[in-house]
Amino acid sequence: MRKVITTVLSLFVFTLFVSCSGSEESEYEVIENNAISSVLNLPTTAFDYENTNLPNHFLVNAGGPLPTSVNGIDNTPITNPITNDGATLGRVLFYDKKLSANGTVSCASCHQQDKGFSDDEVLSLGFDGGRTGRHSMTLINARYYQRGRFFWDERASTLEEQVLMPFQDPVEMGMTIDEIVSTVQEQDYYPQLFQNAFGSEEVTSEKISRALSQFVRSIVSYSSRYDDGRAMVGNPGDNFPNFSAEENLGKDLFFRPVNQGGGACFGCHTTEAFVSANPGPMNNGLDAFTTDVGAGSVFTDPIFDSRFKTTTLRNIELTGPYMHDGRFATLEEVVEHYNSGIQDHPTLAPALQDPNGNPVRLNLTQAEKDALVAFLKTLTDNSVSTDVKWSDPFR
Repeated sequence: MRKVITTVLSLFVFTLFVSCSGSEESEYEVIENNAISSVLNLPTTAFDYENTNLPNHFLVNAGGPLPTSVNGIDNTPITNPITNDGATLGRVLFYDKKLSANGTVSCASCHQQDKGFSDDEVLSLGFDGGRTGRHSMTLINARYYQRGRFFWDERASTLEEQVLMPFQDPVEMGMTIDEIVSTVQEQDYYPQLFQNAFGSEEVTSEKISRALSQFVRSIVSYSSRYDDGRAMVGNPGDNFPNFSAEENLGKDLFFRPVNQGGGACFGCHTTEAFVSANPGPMNNGLDAFTTDVGAGSVFTDPIFDSRFKTTTLRNIELTGPYMHDGRFATLEEVVEHYNSGIQDHPTLAPALQDPNGNPVRLNLTQAEKDALVAFLKTLTDNSVSTDVKWSDPFR
C-alpha cells in the first residue's frame, strides 16, 4: 500500500512539475511577444520579402546592343538570401534610433521611404548635428548592380559590408560595432526576432549585417506607370498606350543615341531597373576641376578619379536633390546639365564625349527637355513609398 501511495504521489509531483514548467514556458513566450508588440507594429505573420514577383519585362531582354533584363546583375550572395524573418529583423534594425550614439537617428533618417529611400536635404544630418560628406543615395534596386559595390565612391565591396559602416561613422551615427551589438542585446524586442531570423537569439555583427542587407535588397521598384505601359508593348522603344505624347517623346529621347538626336540616357541607366549593369563608377562631367575625387580615393587606377556610382532612376521624382553632392534641386536642372552643362575632365565618361573628344551638347529644345522630365516622372512607384512592409515599425 505504501508503495502504491508513493507511486501516485510521485506521478502527481511529476505532473505538477511538467504543468508548471509548461506554464513558465508559455509565460516566457507571452513576455517575448508582449515585448515586441508593446514597442513594434509587426504583423503576426511576416510580410513577404522573399518573392518580388517581377514582371516579365524585367526578366526578358528586348533585344538591341544593351541588356534590358536584370538577369545576371543581382548581387545577392548565396550565403545571404532574403528571408521573410530576416528582412523583418532588418526592418527593425533599419528604423531603430537606439543604434546611434544619442538615440536620435537611424538608417531611415537619411533614407526615408517617402523620399525614395533618400533624403531631401543636400547633406544629411548626423546624430550630433553634423552633416554628411555626400548626398544620401537611394536604396531602391540596390540589389541590381552586378559589381555589388556600395557608396558613391564604391568603397564598400558588398552590401553586407556597407550596412555596418554608417553606424561607425563619427558624423552619421557615432557608434562602434561592439556598442551596436551590446545595444541590440539590451532591447527586449530583439531576442525573438533573431530567433525567427537565424534560429538563435545570439546577437552578432554578422547577423545584424545580414538582416539589414536582406531588408535593403527587398526594396525593389517595378510598379510605376512606366511598368504599366511596358507590359503593353514588346519593346521599351515602342510608344506606350498609357503615356501622353509628351511622355512618349521623353521616353524616345531617353533611349535614342546622341548621334540620332537623343540623349542616350539608357547607356548609363541600363536594364528595366534603370541602374547601370556593370560599367563601374562614372564621371558625368559635373566639373572640369574637382575637389571630391570619388572612387579615385578607393581605386589606384587614375581612370577612377572623380568618378561616382551610377544610381537607379526609379522614383527619381522623389529623391531630389540630385548628384553625389546634391547640387541640382530639380529634374529640370539635371536635364539641363546633360543638355548643355557637361564639363571637360580627364576622366569624363566616353558616352558623354562627341567624336572629337569634347563634351556632348545635346541642344534639345525646351519642349524636348520638358518631355524628358515628364518621362522620368513616369518612373515614380508609389507602392515603394507607401507599402507598410518597408515602413517604420516603431510607429
